[in-house]
Parts: sequence; C-alpha cells; structure tokens
Amino acid sequence: MAASDPEKLMIKADKLTKLSLTRWSADWKSAIGLYEQAANGFRLAKNYEKAKAAFEKASRGQEMLSSPWDAAKHMESAAALAKELSNWSEVADFYRRASELYIECGRSQPASDALAKGARVLEDTVPDEAIRLYIDACEILEEDGKEQMAFDLYRAATSVYIKLEKYDDAATFLLRLGLAADKCNATHSQCKAYLSAIIVYLYANDFKQAEKCYNDCCQIDAFFSSDQNRCASKLFSAYTDGDVEEIKRVAQSSTVKNLDHMIIRLAKKLPTGEVSALKAEQEEALDEDDLT
Repeated sequence: MAASDPEKLMIKADKLTKLSLTRWSADWKSAIGLYEQAANGFRLAKNYEKAKAAFEKASRGQEMLSSPWDAAKHMESAAALAKELSNWSEVADFYRRASELYIECGRSQPASDALAKGARVLEDTVPDEAIRLYIDACEILEEDGKEQMAFDLYRAATSVYIKLEKYDDAATFLLRLGLAADKCNATHSQCKAYLSAIIVYLYANDFKQAEKCYNDCCQIDAFFSSDQNRCASKLFSAYTDGDVEEIKRVAQSSTVKNLDHMIIRLAKKLPTGEVSALKAEQEEALDEDDLT
C-alpha cells in the first residue's frame, strides 16, 4: 500500500460526510469503510496519530448510523493507539466513551472490560485515574447483579491502593469485595477478603482499626466459623502478647499463603510496629478496668 493512500482515503471519506450544494445528506456508510481502511493503513505505517484520528471518525460514523457496538470497537482501537502515543488523558477518555457506547447496547460486561483495559494501561503512569476506572468498572457490574465478574477488578484496585500506600482505601475496597462475595454466596472469597483487610490494617500499624474490622467481620456467620477467622484470632493474640515470633509464624501460615500475592507480601513484613508497647497499653487498660 502506498504511503499516500491512507491520506487520499481520509480526504475522500471527509468529502462524503460534508454537506454541500450537490450533497444534501452525508454518506456515512461509505465514509466509515474508507476511514477504517485509512486507519489500518496509517497503523501499518506506524503513523499512530493519524490512525487514531481515523478510528475516531469511524466511531463517530457508526454512532451516526446508530451502531453503538461498532462505534465502541473503533473507540477502543483509538484508545489503544493513544496508549502507543503515551497520551494518557485520551486513553482514559476513549475507554470511558467506549464503555458508554457498550452501555447503550445494554452490555455491562464489555462496558466494564473497556474501563478495566484503560485502568491497566494507566496503573503505573496515572494511578489515581486507574483507580477511578476500576471503581466505575466494578459499579457497572454491581448494578447489573454481576458482582462475581468484578472480583479481579476489586483486587486490581486494591493492589494500586497498596502501591500508593493508601492502606485505609485498600482495606475498605477489600471489605467491598467481601460484601460482593457475600451477595453471590462466594464464602471462601468473602473470608479471604476480610482476613486480607485485617492484615492491611496491621501492616499500616493501625491496631485499633484492625481490631474494629475483626470485630465487625466476626458478626458475619460465614467468617466466624472460618479458617481465616482462626488465623486472625491467632494474630491478635500474638499482638496482644507482644510475641513477635508468633506474629511472624502466623503471618506465614498456609491460610495467609492462600491469599493474594499483594497481601502475602505485606504479611511477610509483620509486625511493622512496636508490639511490646501495644502489650503495655493492653495491660494498662486491664489495670484501669480493675479499679472500676
């Protein structure tokens, strides 16, 4: 294919979509085929900027023809090219637009997938935007009663929060995963999510929040009778006793090793704070109780 061909195809397609004295209606159907050919030609020539523009126009054409599915596909192609160009704001915008178009088709799964693709691209460069995309991707599936399909997205968002050292947010998202798992009777995933949240709080050296989280989770029957609860209970006993070696032993137990890698990595570093001070606090609290 000659290098000038895609350029000529674009000019021809643009003419078909512009109204004039001799053209009273746009011929989008013919134009879309030309835009697609031009986009592929530019892409082969590694002229990603022009290929992206051609896919955008093809997407617009499909919208004009009331074909949101095809419009979404072209928008995803434009997003992939924006990634090649390291144009991160366009990556987010294009995947969001693709998601909206899939929603128009009543298709929640590809709508969520489009946002997740964008999130994965942006994790290292624009992590805050990646998290927003993951959250929106989860919400699309939640609204459609497909929580089980969102488990990996909850984990991915949690992983980004941990990389950003936003431990409260990471634990909160794990609890949200637990709630979603509860809705689909995925008891094992639910209990793993709760133990993971407790470990995140302990890693952040927030014993009080870890304890509150544990007590809340123990109100749930599935967790109360689980291996994950027994593991958490042993961890708290070791913390209360100020027993560093026992904390390390429990944190490397088979129950913990069955959690996600990001949580296993945190558990290996426990305890992160001074546990002897915690033991002293506990004893002081007990002494105060004796006086009352």
